[in-house]
Amino acid sequence: MADLEPYFWQHKSLLEMNEAEWEALCDGCGKCCYRKYIEGRGKRQKLYYTRIACNLLDLETGKCGQYSKRFQLEPDCTKLTKKNLPDFRWLPTTCAYRLLYEGKPLPEWHPLITHNTHSVKQANIMISNGIHEKEVIDWFEFVIDVEK
Repeated sequence: MADLEPYFWQHKSLLEMNEAEWEALCDGCGKCCYRKYIEGRGKRQKLYYTRIACNLLDLETGKCGQYSKRFQLEPDCTKLTKKNLPDFRWLPTTCAYRLLYEGKPLPEWHPLITHNTHSVKQANIMISNGIHEKEVIDWFEFVIDVEK
């Protein structure tokens, strides 16, 4: 992060950011790597967040164990880009990409602000008691939140 312009996110739009800046926005919480379940359509749609993690996610660090090969190893893994960001309404409300897209500031615990790679864990933002998908039979036993 040392070669990034300080506070670049405050004066650059998401579309103006280079690849390094875009990647640096990720706080490393790992929440996007936890499985979600969508039920219904339109106004009746419900989004269920679970504590079921992708098998590649390190549950302790919130980092992908195979980041460079994730798309080959996990067919369900989707890449968040500047172009498809509007399609990712399921991103957690704490996600920097979602916050900036909605015109909101980064939270005070974000590593770009604290300059501490452990600040997300210290702020208790990560999902606790995560379990890997390969160990799950019934997803509904692991629902942690519902967004309407």
